[in-house]
Amino acid sequence: MSSKTILVTGCSAGGIGAAIAIALASRAHYVFATARSISKIPSELAALSNVTILPLDVTSASSVAEAAQAVAASGRGLDVLLNNAGAGYSMPVLDINVDKAMELYDVNVLGVIRTVQAFAPLLIKSKGRVVNLSSCGAAVNTPWIASYTSTKAALTTLSETLRLELSPFGVNVTTIMAGAVVSHFHDNEPQFRLPEGSYYAPIESIIAGWASGKSKPQSGPAEQFVESIIDDIVGNGRGGLVWKGAHAGSIRFLVEWLPSWVQDAAMSINQGLKELTQYLASRENEQHN
Repeated sequence: MSSKTILVTGCSAGGIGAAIAIALASRAHYVFATARSISKIPSELAALSNVTILPLDVTSASSVAEAAQAVAASGRGLDVLLNNAGAGYSMPVLDINVDKAMELYDVNVLGVIRTVQAFAPLLIKSKGRVVNLSSCGAAVNTPWIASYTSTKAALTTLSETLRLELSPFGVNVTTIMAGAVVSHFHDNEPQFRLPEGSYYAPIESIIAGWASGKSKPQSGPAEQFVESIIDDIVGNGRGGLVWKGAHAGSIRFLVEWLPSWVQDAAMSINQGLKELTQYLASRENEQHN
């Protein structure tokens, strides 16, 4: 396979983006590795001769435009834009801080729109590829992370629509429906706290376990996940949804073949809903006695 020029967003150390950039560079592809703060990009990635480090904040139109200008000025063109930068936020819907949710959408959804628009001329010229990193969570209803998974559902719809809209120009669009992957994704989230007076206070510790990632199903190694998607990043296929990573196959089967009540039961396991129901029933009995 010929060498390609690839830009990856969100390449901070310990994240999936950095692992992807290193894997691509090791295969002789030229990589533009970007992050909002380039000081967070791992030194082993920055030291590679076929890697250029660029600052890129997907929430800033000027930052995205400057990065696109730098890539264009390099004369290397661009074969693949990989939108990996993302953020998380866990909170029951009744307790969501709307400002935080808006920030999340700015990164996970609008950030992708900004990068695709800015780099489209280069991708159309090369008849290249857009790869958007979504999540299996976009396809199922998981308590406590609706603000995050709804951004990924929006991204998936956006990405699949973009696939149709860019097809006349010969640009492919691939959406990676990622399963559970070991990373530092939760490291930047503050310690979980419910707001005062939350209806979910009786199960705060259970929700906190999910918010911190400690209660997540067993995740697969980042390196293994990255290896599984390399061909999807640099390949010449038609694009579309690609389910990869730990539990991705199971979730796809759950969504595509099983009734909604089975999905609900599966996604409610160990989420604290049973405990909250029991607590509320007990309190109601006490009030009636």
